[in-house]
Amino acid sequence: MASSTSFLPTKDTTLLAWSLNFSTRITATPTAYGLVAADATAYSALHTAFGTALAACDPDERNKITTAAKNSARLALKTSARLLAKRVDGTATVTDAQKLELGLTVKAQPSPIPAPDSAPVIEIVSMMSRTVKIKLKSADSADRGKPAGVHGAAIFTYVGTTPPTTEGAWHFEGNTNRTVIDVEFADSVPSGATIWFTAMWFNPRSQSGPGSLPISACIPGGIAMAA
Repeated sequence: MASSTSFLPTKDTTLLAWSLNFSTRITATPTAYGLVAADATAYSALHTAFGTALAACDPDERNKITTAAKNSARLALKTSARLLAKRVDGTATVTDAQKLELGLTVKAQPSPIPAPDSAPVIEIVSMMSRTVKIKLKSADSADRGKPAGVHGAAIFTYVGTTPPTTEGAWHFEGNTNRTVIDVEFADSVPSGATIWFTAMWFNPRSQSGPGSLPISACIPGGIAMAA
């Protein structure tokens, strides 16, 4: 997006050079920039007036009258340039390359964060009755939490002797942006049952990465124990 002020040079001679390029391009193909021929004609007149007024301010001939005339012509030129720049910027068909050709400022667009390409590592921290505390880590380092670009994780569980081979068989526990999570199992899960955990990272756009290697534990009989 073109800024309303920053693209205009502050020095008069540099502004005149910028204006010449701007005027030449919009005069040649006004519709390519979302303008019409009348816009280019009106701006060209302002450009000429500013150039003439600036030339009259030669150091050997400068006086208050010529300086005031130059300042007035410069203000009119800059005001018109800003208005036209907003119209150019608001035209969807005008590309960033075209805006740069005109000498406008193009706002840098942040690169989208891709979906995670690695799975979390799950560690069972502790078990208290039917509540299991798990910790998620980056696969890159055992000491790290969420990798860069990761917003959170989706947690899944399964009760059974072996982990399921299809995604739909897992029970979705929920999403979290924390790396230490308590997962509570219902009373219907018998003591001694094998429970499985898997998880996957997701980015700020909720795009998920691969699932983690399943890890298992057994529901204790109401006795506190550490993994």
